[in-house]
Amino acid sequence: MTFRPVAAATAFAALVLSLSSPARAQFETRASLPTQNTSYSIVVGDFNRDGIPDVASVDIVQNTTGSVEILLGNGDGTFRPGAAYALAAPAFYAVSASLRDDGVLDLVVGAAGAKDVYVLLGNGDGTFQNAISYATTAEAVMVGIGDFTGGGKTDIVALEEVPCYCVEVLPGNGDGTFGAAITTPLPYSMSGYALATGDFNNDGKLDVAVSGEAFPNFQVAILSGNGDGTFSADGFYVVPEDPGSIATGYFTGNKKKIDLAVASSLGGHVSVLLGNGDGTFQQPVLYETNLPTWVVAQDLNGDGKIDLAASNAGQAFSSNSGVTVFKGNGDGSFQTGKFYPAGKEGNYVAVGDFNGDHRPDLVMADYDSGDVITLLNTGAVAFSPTTALNFEKQAVGKTSAAQAVTLTNTGTAELKIQSMKASAEFAVTSTCGARVAPGAECTISATFSPTKQGAEQGTISIIDNASSKPQVIELLGTGT
Repeated sequence: MTFRPVAAATAFAALVLSLSSPARAQFETRASLPTQNTSYSIVVGDFNRDGIPDVASVDIVQNTTGSVEILLGNGDGTFRPGAAYALAAPAFYAVSASLRDDGVLDLVVGAAGAKDVYVLLGNGDGTFQNAISYATTAEAVMVGIGDFTGGGKTDIVALEEVPCYCVEVLPGNGDGTFGAAITTPLPYSMSGYALATGDFNNDGKLDVAVSGEAFPNFQVAILSGNGDGTFSADGFYVVPEDPGSIATGYFTGNKKKIDLAVASSLGGHVSVLLGNGDGTFQQPVLYETNLPTWVVAQDLNGDGKIDLAASNAGQAFSSNSGVTVFKGNGDGSFQTGKFYPAGKEGNYVAVGDFNGDHRPDLVMADYDSGDVITLLNTGAVAFSPTTALNFEKQAVGKTSAAQAVTLTNTGTAELKIQSMKASAEFAVTSTCGARVAPGAECTISATFSPTKQGAEQGTISIIDNASSKPQVIELLGTGT
């Protein structure tokens, strides 16, 4: 198994979300839930069919085995622990789909430590059956899903390492079981890091984009689908070092031309390759960001234009872990990234409406701490800082010095504030009043007055017309 802790790659189906009040989306760290082991990547899906997105965390257990841990959504951006499922070998990535076409989500996991892929069939209540393994020729770095054989059923596609260096398709039987792997060697003497799927040449057959290394270059190769589970080489494009993730989307709005975004962690850039609709792509345009480990493409601010969000690994003794958002211009170009700090080593980012306000939020896997971190989309309300206020140690019976958060109305309409309240042993004052004009800012101040020793957690809850759910500022403190 080749272990690459800051290079992530797979494909997952993003949730389609309806939005309102377009503005530059702002994301705030709102919740953090530890996993039982080390969270490497995540998959979003409504696994218990309650209308609230859940998360499946793909965990590494001491580099020798793996597990999939289910985190059930509470509907406010937080999660509660669900069941965990042991895997015989470590795994990096997973995808989710209804493999039996019954509306129940199942999971497909690539076994990066064994020559298998794992299938966990869902029960529809947030639990899954034990993993069933299907043999592959080599270690499955990552997996995807789609109809690659033309049978109208969901197949599995796996990107594999030594000794195969290949793409393999496991034909689906339509009942959650799969047939023997069909193998296509990778072209151009390359090894594979990441894959993404799509009909890049508009011939009705699914193709695959594979990123990896062909010494001395790093590149993205296009493999055109033949419709029978095999692929044919169709060119490659040089990208920066360590291209560990590929996202697809219509960056120009043209639904006949699929575009690619590639996160190159060691290269420090997200590369955008605009599709020509015939299986070829324009040369990469680079957007700088610190150690991008994963990238997703989604309209995050409701303006009808695709944006990009990349998780950032950060570095030891630095604070560069988090997520960078690149606002799309709608013509295939993107604005300079805006960074939102979160966690210690952001290894993966996914999208979902986790608090039910019809805005896409972000959830990040923190490889260093093992936490799954939620960053809620506050829409037209921007807060600075975007992280929790931490009062650390404060003597019992005394009131701390105030800590401030700046609220800015980044929208084009007046922000109307109905209420602002602090919970637990915290208090809040503000200069905001009941209305904040477009472009204006105000100050929210919080204090901590502990009545007992120990850690205390609270919130400032703001009800306004920018969101159908309260905006929340996290507060942390310790009474001594």
